[in-house]
Amino acid sequence: MPEQKPPRAETRFERRRAQTRRSLIAAARVILAEENAMPDTSIQKIAEQADVGFGTFFNHFESKSALFDAAVTDALEEYGQLLDDVTATLDDPAEVIAANVRLTIGMVVTHPELAKILRRRGMAQLHAESGLAPRALRDIEVGMASGRFAVDSPDITLSAVGGALLGLLELESRHPGVVGPETSERTAALILRMLGLSPEDADDVARRPLPPAPPPRA
Repeated sequence: MPEQKPPRAETRFERRRAQTRRSLIAAARVILAEENAMPDTSIQKIAEQADVGFGTFFNHFESKSALFDAAVTDALEEYGQLLDDVTATLDDPAEVIAANVRLTIGMVVTHPELAKILRRRGMAQLHAESGLAPRALRDIEVGMASGRFAVDSPDITLSAVGGALLGLLELESRHPGVVGPETSERTAALILRMLGLSPEDADDVARRPLPPAPPPRA
């Protein structure tokens, strides 16, 4: 076999370029979480928020829309990885769904920036190929294959589950304080009943202790 070459180390220029892109995405995430800020936000404001030069913006993104799309993808992928880490030890597909529902609703308190981004842009991401959607679809399909869920269309089921979560996040934005641990458990139980669990089983699963959060990734 030919000898494999070690991976090429990033150059200083590539590291700086990657850091600049991350700074722009981080700035866009902050702006996305601001009420009604995104449509009127100038590229100059984004560049100032990211602490980069105005002209630097176009070295990374062709438009504000492209940047905001990247920021949404980045935010939801980050949270999707966290959910995967938290539920990695769970074997029951119903418990995985319940934990994800409860944690996602809890974002209002634990990850308010992400909760706002999900509420405002989540519907457009409901069947995206990255972020929360493919993970939810995977968990639904696992439950279907195991016989735990009595549904026949994973895509329609994903729409129903996602719509319920987004609706609750919208309700919280209009009536702050609606969301709490009890609301999260009740919502998880309702979704599990929609997936085919009995009321008693759904209530039991929805009230199980959540797994501890894993340490941050290196």
